[in-house]
Amino acid sequence: MLPFISAMKPHRTELYQDVPSTCWPIVYSPDYNITFMGLEKLHPFDAGKWGKVIDFLKEEKLVVDDLIVQAREATEDDLLVVHTRRYLNKLKAGKLAVDRGWAINVGGGFHHCSSDKGGGFCAYADITLAIKFLFERVQGVSKATIIDLDAHQGNGHERDFMDDSRVYIMDAYNRYIYPGDGFAKRAIKRKVELEWGTEDTEYLQKVQTHVEGALNELKPDIIVYNAGTDILDGDPLGGLAISPQGIVKRDEVVFKAARSRRIPILMVTSGGYQKRTARIIADSILNLHNLGLIDKELATSGVENPKVEQMLRNSVADLSKLSLQ
Repeated sequence: MLPFISAMKPHRTELYQDVPSTCWPIVYSPDYNITFMGLEKLHPFDAGKWGKVIDFLKEEKLVVDDLIVQAREATEDDLLVVHTRRYLNKLKAGKLAVDRGWAINVGGGFHHCSSDKGGGFCAYADITLAIKFLFERVQGVSKATIIDLDAHQGNGHERDFMDDSRVYIMDAYNRYIYPGDGFAKRAIKRKVELEWGTEDTEYLQKVQTHVEGALNELKPDIIVYNAGTDILDGDPLGGLAISPQGIVKRDEVVFKAARSRRIPILMVTSGGYQKRTARIIADSILNLHNLGLIDKELATSGVENPKVEQMLRNSVADLSKLSLQ
């Protein structure tokens, strides 16, 4: 069970300081990248991929250091909003998504960690913490949808929100791999269990159908999108066969669904165990920007770009017309 906090006065926190409007709502810290005397090279998790994503975005002239939101370390009081004991943490971008219409935490998505234990490379429950902070601190945020498209079941946040009617969970994952948490599956409102080697066409059709269905079933005040790249063909842990173009298109489908409904969306990058995933994440962010789905000035009050508005009307509902270029 999560600590009971709804009736308590919110504690003082430094996580949600105002962010200058000149900054992209992209959260990052060099501390996201983990090194330990070279031993990280022996582990399947690319501990430096988040820094590589930012480097690629800099090469493409999308961002510079001064325009990125610097992550802040959470205090023990911050973490006790969710955890029953202390874990290391970074700034959560949920409020930034609400304020600006979207945000991307280049890192995060530790969806196997629940409030009382870690698991699967996940040491702290950042998805749960982001949502709990928004419920506690941001007026008008009372419903959240988690769209978890990592290759693995997101059993951590599922256990945390098992009996919380405010949180709707959609989870699409390889049914045969870790964690296989039958108890946690009871929290999933829209469950999409995938077969070994699922490829682009089937996968994107299912993502389109179920993302649209989830958001039509309940319109939330915030979407937390867990955009794992371990669905990539050849990933040693994911067991699926999605192309780089398929991953870019998947993210596009989710952002179009959110933007067409004017729902704020927070994206976290989660799993991905190949060296090329950093380039794919960067390419996806660039694609979202090129389509006008993310921008420094984009707000939830409306789609200011007429080209984007027309694109959303024409393409959100029909995946068969979306080309994989």
